[in-house]
Amino acid sequence: MGTQHEEWSLMQRVSQGDEAAIHTLYERFGALVYKTSYQTTGSRVEADDSVQEVFIQLWRTSDRFDPYKAKLVTWVMLITRRFLIDRLRRKQSRPTALSLDTESVASAANLSTTDVARIESDSSLMKGLRDLPELQRDVIERVYLQGFTLREVSEQLNSPLGTVKSALSRGLTRLRSRLADDRAHERL
Repeated sequence: MGTQHEEWSLMQRVSQGDEAAIHTLYERFGALVYKTSYQTTGSRVEADDSVQEVFIQLWRTSDRFDPYKAKLVTWVMLITRRFLIDRLRRKQSRPTALSLDTESVASAANLSTTDVARIESDSSLMKGLRDLPELQRDVIERVYLQGFTLREVSEQLNSPLGTVKSALSRGLTRLRSRLADDRAHERL
């Protein structure tokens, strides 16, 4: 409970405009947000702008942080990711640097690491994720991109564990099928 209370307390202070709390938040997560932004945009200038915008968003939504639904780092990265995707959508492109761990996906989809790496580099995997229904995409992203357990995802989404497991299974099945179709088209 100590960590949850500390994180909640920090975000409450941020919501009240406490400069020391905002500085603490930036010290803890600024480098991580910058790294993610730079990997996604490929530009230092855009990464700097993104960090500023993300921290403004964090400040504006700080009163909504709930330590019982997510760890603070997860919440920060979720806001970062959403901001970056929105930014890239406005530019008519998709994030390619936000990649899945190829070994995890290869194992889950019964593919070799080489197959997944090749497909990922072609953006097929990201397109496949993007085309999934929202719940399936959200569950896969939380499990594989953010490292949550199925139980944690169930709690975050306020959905029964069985629903989350089914969404993961259906999503991975659809990805498997899409990747198989992509391989078949390559052979033609």
